[in-house]
Amino acid sequence: MNAVFHPTIALLQSSSLTTVVQQEIERAILVGEYEPGSKLIEATLAMKMGVSRGPVREAFRMLEEAGLVRNEKNRGVFVRDIPIDEAVEIFDLRAAMDELVGRQLAKNITPAQLKEIKGLVDAMEKAVKAEDARQYHLLNLTFHDRLVEMAGNRKLTEIYRKLIKELSLFRRLNLADGWLMPISAGEHRQIVKAIASGDAAAAGRAMFDHVIESKERTIENDLRRQARLQASPAGRSMAGNAARSAGKADHTEKEKERPQRGKR
Repeated sequence: MNAVFHPTIALLQSSSLTTVVQQEIERAILVGEYEPGSKLIEATLAMKMGVSRGPVREAFRMLEEAGLVRNEKNRGVFVRDIPIDEAVEIFDLRAAMDELVGRQLAKNITPAQLKEIKGLVDAMEKAVKAEDARQYHLLNLTFHDRLVEMAGNRKLTEIYRKLIKELSLFRRLNLADGWLMPISAGEHRQIVKAIASGDAAAAGRAMFDHVIESKERTIENDLRRQARLQASPAGRSMAGNAARSAGKADHTEKEKERPQRGKR
């Protein structure tokens, strides 16, 4: 005989399951299992996770609010592809937030916390030697998340995490270029050194500069990706289609502008 749960308990069970589903889809997006622009199929995900489609549908809604997916009417749900101009805006905001975090930690970090972040940088340097970009990316996310959490400002942590989730794709693509990982690791080592020195201005500057450097790398990588796309057969085809469409539109406008002859 099936148990009949009180409505409140049933709601809590449903909410808990939705949260688990949302967190798993979010994890897959952040580590690159689902690329930007890829379609997320409700039925497939439900089957993969062994749940009904309801929790997946609700998880999509939560992920859309978090800025990780977009829901297109009559087309479905897709992983968001954040435009470069929006990414740059997020980097600038994050730089200001990280500067505040660096200043706070230089004054308040505990020996145990300092040991923890030093350990994370050690692990990042091992990932560099192993040329493990995926592991480096995950450690990079953990390092910055822990710094913000250690600063002790709950509201800042909440806002920061939302921004970082949206930026995750760009940061992962930056680090996919193996030669950039040692540079990034060196910047993290300088951040730890500045925080350990107790110099609030130096720590804030180290964190601010790291974000700005990351922003510049993102812009450069995006320009290179756009150039590769334009050079590819598919890219040239898209450009040609766009030019033809523009030409047709221009011709149509000119036809409209011609004076219409009246009947005699």
